[in-house]
Amino acid sequence: METAHRGRGVFSTESIPAGTTIEIAPVIVLNPSERAVVDSTLLHDYIFEWGIDEKQAAVALGYASIYNHSADANCKYDMDFEHKTIQIQTIREVAVDEELCINYNGDGVTDKPVWFETK
Repeated sequence: METAHRGRGVFSTESIPAGTTIEIAPVIVLNPSERAVVDSTLLHDYIFEWGIDEKQAAVALGYASIYNHSADANCKYDMDFEHKTIQIQTIREVAVDEELCINYNGDGVTDKPVWFETK
């Protein structure tokens, strides 16, 4: 669904309790040289830094790459490097028609600007 100011987004169609897994999305992992190519394209805005050293990137399938950012997110994401998946889970109750958001900086980081806020 389109948002007023942030392009595409993911919205609930029903109320969702805290702790609910929304999706487990498989990812396509890009090596550092492939990531460098993608970083110079529009796809940069839709990838996740990947791996312990974050030198790789992952393109998440399903909806995982279109959750918008919020410092006060209602969902979190967990990366499973071994199984090459990203799990999206609610961290509080979500109301009907509410946008599902993740914190692009990871859990607990609320004051660090993300790349599009520093442009």
